[in-house]
Amino acid sequence: MRGLVVSLTAVLLAGCMVGPDYHRPAVVTPNSFRFEERFVKDTTNTDWWKQFDDPVLDSLIAEALANNKTLGIATANIEQAAGVVMQTRAPLFPQVNYSGSASRERLSESFLPAGTPNPQSSFQLLAGANWEIDLWGRVRRLTQASMADFYATREARCGVILSLVGSVASNYIELLTLDRQLEIAESSLSIYGKSVRQFELKFKHGQVSQMDLEQAKTQYETAAAAIPPIKARIVQTENAIRILVGSNPGPIRRGKPLTALRLPAVPSGLPSQLLERRPDIVQAEENLIAANARIGAAQALYFPTISLTGALGTASSDLSNLFTGPARIWSYAGSFTGPIFNAGAIAGQVKQAKAARQAALCSYENTIIGAFRDVENALSTHAQLLAQLQAQKKLVEALRQYDRLAVMLYDGGYTQYLTVLYAEAQLFSAELNYAQIEGSVLASLVGIYQAMGGGWVCRADQLTWVGQTQVLSR
Repeated sequence: MRGLVVSLTAVLLAGCMVGPDYHRPAVVTPNSFRFEERFVKDTTNTDWWKQFDDPVLDSLIAEALANNKTLGIATANIEQAAGVVMQTRAPLFPQVNYSGSASRERLSESFLPAGTPNPQSSFQLLAGANWEIDLWGRVRRLTQASMADFYATREARCGVILSLVGSVASNYIELLTLDRQLEIAESSLSIYGKSVRQFELKFKHGQVSQMDLEQAKTQYETAAAAIPPIKARIVQTENAIRILVGSNPGPIRRGKPLTALRLPAVPSGLPSQLLERRPDIVQAEENLIAANARIGAAQALYFPTISLTGALGTASSDLSNLFTGPARIWSYAGSFTGPIFNAGAIAGQVKQAKAARQAALCSYENTIIGAFRDVENALSTHAQLLAQLQAQKKLVEALRQYDRLAVMLYDGGYTQYLTVLYAEAQLFSAELNYAQIEGSVLASLVGIYQAMGGGWVCRADQLTWVGQTQVLSR
């Protein structure tokens, strides 16, 4: 018996696996990005958000990585995928079980030979084993597929981390941008309020017309009307951040103001490196590996299934004799089954598996193309925003000079107050836009890091991992 098991084990290990082995598809990648900046740093493997130099942002991201509910779901999905791997590969090993029974029954004596005890007792204790010989690799192909699904689930979690860190950083920058806009609006409102009070005194003493007074009030109310929407967006952004960090809606404490944040360096990287950096690309490839392995599992159904079964135990009509030598029983057997005619059922499974692989291949290639697009768009957006910021800065400086000259001309009696009103309205709008563009420049760098991925995602994955599932190896 032992020799038979050893021989079958050798056959199993030497057995071939039907179906195609996986080879990474050839992918055409551009040599460089069109809008890559000249001065870049290799920062894709560092905690890039710390370059903003804001401890509050750092703490919010750490809190999100620890408590975000979507990330918790992704972590649980990994545990589930690991369980599927354990279940799928279990048939590669003998399955051992036990059973026992005890009964006492009285039979009709009309059919019993004379002298037969009645009622009768029966006791039985068995240990059994069964083993499916994976000669054609069906179970091993299914195990390959489940392993790929496991790694795809891990990459999905990395994708959640990438999105989560980017969302927290972007929303925090948006919050500081709104704070800056609110500061501009309230400061302007205060200045306009002083002007209204001055015009009311001048109108009372007949120095200005009611037209001038009403124009001053119009400017004041315009600034006042701009404040409530900003405050509403501040509350909405605070609540969004609170949800990301896994807390109930509420206020968010601030660190540095928008103008004090440091500008992170643009990360370096080649297009070909995205194949390893981006979690969504790696996840798509793992899905392709799984689909490829399922072709072999389906094709293996054409071949016979070979199984071994065995049992060892005792049986007796007397409990006291259950463990004596004469009560011992054993059995072992081998069996095989194979298809002869199944009306295309297996062929249909093979066809489905091949079609699924083709779909997974298209998805993989499309994900890569989309990744190149994301990086190009992010780099282009950042470059254009920097240019827009410089132009907007010059516009604000020009409008401040325009406003100063308009006030001087009005005070000297050389122009109507309408000129001052127009200058102040233009300056107010330009300052709000400048603050918005400042925030957009910072947020565009977040977008670049999200688009490029990098080792920082894996680092965050290791630092925040709360499960204890051992990383499975192929």
